[in-house]
Amino acid sequence: YWDGNPAALIPLSPKDSAPLYVEMMGGSAKILAKGRELYAHGQYLLAQEILNKLVYAEPRNGEAKDLLADVFEQIGYQQESPSVRNSFLAAAFELRSGMPEGHPPKTLGPDMVRAMSTELWLDFLGIRVDPDQADGMTFTMNFRTSDTGDEFVVEMSNATLTNIKGFRHPDPDVDIAIARTDLLCVMMGTATMKEMVDAGKATVKGDVTVIEKLLGVMVRFTPDFEMVPGTKADPLAASLALSDGFESHNSEMDQLGC
Repeated sequence: YWDGNPAALIPLSPKDSAPLYVEMMGGSAKILAKGRELYAHGQYLLAQEILNKLVYAEPRNGEAKDLLADVFEQIGYQQESPSVRNSFLAAAFELRSGMPEGHPPKTLGPDMVRAMSTELWLDFLGIRVDPDQADGMTFTMNFRTSDTGDEFVVEMSNATLTNIKGFRHPDPDVDIAIARTDLLCVMMGTATMKEMVDAGKATVKGDVTVIEKLLGVMVRFTPDFEMVPGTKADPLAASLALSDGFESHNSEMDQLGC
């Protein structure tokens, strides 16, 4: 929803705007004092407004984080919606204790990979493209799963990777063919496309460097993002990227024939 005010169209991020707010409010001491006053009077939303700015400007300010956690906790207790309540209470927990550590839950298994269409997987690759790294990169690719007969034209242009099912480019930079059963191993992350080519399970015609170029602009998604600033310790090694960042068991790989 847009309220019609153009200032809301291109707002600064909280990280960029918070230091100015803190400066104009007279610094952290005055914000903390006012925050305690508002909290004592039960004006939690007003307290949240100024304390959140302070935490963004000074993510290592323990006093500010503790007070904002108290405010979040009270707001959360007043919510009827479980999801809204949990959001506030989870943020309060992280402000006091830091982000929970440990291995993220495994979100991908053989059954899920089988259920994912090739088209959806290609869409996911498009989501993973870093537009800054892909700036100026252009190529067209014909991609075919030889056992199912599905064909796709894949195009990189304007730092965006797109695909269309049921079409082939008349003069692609590269043409790739692989059986869907073998593609499952690539989707699961137990093999790379290059390894499939070397093993004779995939064929590539044209500019083989396109594959490496595409891999070079892929982003690894990580689950260890902060709900509020200053709560993240050492980054976790785990990643939610589809082709890496999860643990697999041999029995599951056997189910896919990988």
